[in-house]
Amino acid sequence: MPVLNIVLVEPQIPQNTGNVARTCAVTGARLHLVGPMGFKIDDKKLKRAGLDYWGQLDITYYQSLSEFMEANSGPFFYFSSKATHRHTDIAYPDGAYLVFGREDAGLPEELLAANPDSCVRIPMRRGERCLNLSNSVAIGVYEALRQWNFADLETQGQLTKFKWK
Repeated sequence: MPVLNIVLVEPQIPQNTGNVARTCAVTGARLHLVGPMGFKIDDKKLKRAGLDYWGQLDITYYQSLSEFMEANSGPFFYFSSKATHRHTDIAYPDGAYLVFGREDAGLPEELLAANPDSCVRIPMRRGERCLNLSNSVAIGVYEALRQWNFADLETQGQLTKFKWK
């Protein structure tokens, strides 16, 4: 299965991080949490949002964005409402890192300006600020997985009381 990496830079809301953790657990994506975070990792809200999926995660913690960048080589795709490229126009390779910023500020503009070809935007209505972080991550994850034909993921469900005809 191709490797997909999800990076949250300085997440502030534990419920969002818990929801992202759940998305990573059910898709097999690796989660990278870059501090400082706006909550403690043992926060009850974080665990509740991630439910019983927390133990299924491949998760790595970093103290800062510079520590994360030194430890990983990319390719990086920076999701931002300020970007000019649509997220669906990018071909995500095996080992891709989808990088998302904090809920209240996004990614540092210095990072975006230094990497214009790697910055992607999820289309939305003009004048709106941004989508919820966990929703944005889910959109990004499933676009990459769609491009990979949902490799190693179950694509057909089963009814519990009936059989499909």
